[in-house]
Amino acid sequence: MDDLKFVHLFEVKEEQIIDLMNNEMVGRQMPLLTESFSAENCRAFLKAKKQLWDEHGFGPWAFLIKGEFAGWGGLQPEHGEADFALVLHPKFWGWGRKIFNKVKDQAFNQMNLNSITILFPPDRPNSKAITRLGFTDDGQLIVNGELFMRFRLTKSQP
Repeated sequence: MDDLKFVHLFEVKEEQIIDLMNNEMVGRQMPLLTESFSAENCRAFLKAKKQLWDEHGFGPWAFLIKGEFAGWGGLQPEHGEADFALVLHPKFWGWGRKIFNKVKDQAFNQMNLNSITILFPPDRPNSKAITRLGFTDDGQLIVNGELFMRFRLTKSQP
């Protein structure tokens, strides 16, 4: 059995997504998540993510690690770019690089994209991890009133 599997978000029980999004440690990493994540929020979230798939042909996945829901993310359209997002339960935080490598392979080898971006809150202390993955500073972007640092990884980079 493959330790890491990508499935569509609707294949995961809503309760699992709600639990993840209400995890205190996860919430500290997500400046756009400003209130408790309810069942109603979850349904709207799932509808919005499905709409990305319907309109753009790609969007975020649910990640299963050893068969257990670990989080969600992948590539999603953001301001005309394919933006990498990663939301993991703290129990699975060590899996980020493996997930990123699989998403990067999808982006550059399957989707044939020239670059991907990642948005990072400026107050996150571990933004250096992004540059170690090959991303370079690409300015700032405001999303829903919150400032983010944008980084870009191009296909020609490792």
